[in-house]
Amino acid sequence: MANDYFIFVPAYNVAGTLASVLEKISDNVWNKSLVLIIDDGSTDDTRSAYEDFASSLAEEQKYRLRYMRFEQNNGYGAVVKKGVAEGLRSGAELVACLHGDGQYPAEQLDEFFDYLKTVNNVDHGDERKFALVQGSRHLTRGGAKAGNMPLYKRLGGTFLTLIENFAFYQKLTDRHSGFIVYDSEFLRTLELDKLSSSFDIDLEIISIADSLGYKLAELPIPTRYADEKSNLNVVTYGLRVLRQVFRRFATRLTA
Repeated sequence: MANDYFIFVPAYNVAGTLASVLEKISDNVWNKSLVLIIDDGSTDDTRSAYEDFASSLAEEQKYRLRYMRFEQNNGYGAVVKKGVAEGLRSGAELVACLHGDGQYPAEQLDEFFDYLKTVNNVDHGDERKFALVQGSRHLTRGGAKAGNMPLYKRLGGTFLTLIENFAFYQKLTDRHSGFIVYDSEFLRTLELDKLSSSFDIDLEIISIADSLGYKLAELPIPTRYADEKSNLNVVTYGLRVLRQVFRRFATRLTA
């Protein structure tokens, strides 16, 4: 079965949000996609939430939905690596990461897919294509605050982004958003087994795209924070980000 798109959904203890996330995927996207739920060793009813949602789908959409489970929690990076590998195996042109906790707008996948297909169908001559388009919560002024992003995350993210934009060739407004659509041509350049198994894998992939000369794009997305519990340790994450930045800066100095 040929599909234009592959969507993988990191799912760890998302029984309360998974169905509402999947319901926001438009029929247009469903009809062109394979959707894979990757359950990272959840201890709640995430699997039951998946099964209930799957049973509600029309037959022509049901076969486009898949589920796999890690029996132990392996970490966000391990899920992303598995999702990317399965996306490439599917033969899809574009691969999207859509978190199962409801923070990112599944209803905007149409816009992101269309954007990346459009810009990469233009003749770029000798230049690299676009590797990805990332959702930015900071392209709309005041959007992060209006969406209840905690103050420490707004300040920390702004600080890290300033440093990152100094070290990397291409400037972005929100390097820490996990809502990303990738071009498969770029993904095939990655050595997945060498990538991080932690939350910093998104930045790591973006760093590789930047270093290889691929273009990066952003589109605005709303900020959504409610009462969900984050599995991210912001201190260790920040330190890992800074380590990547210093490595990238050192590489540029010696290039």
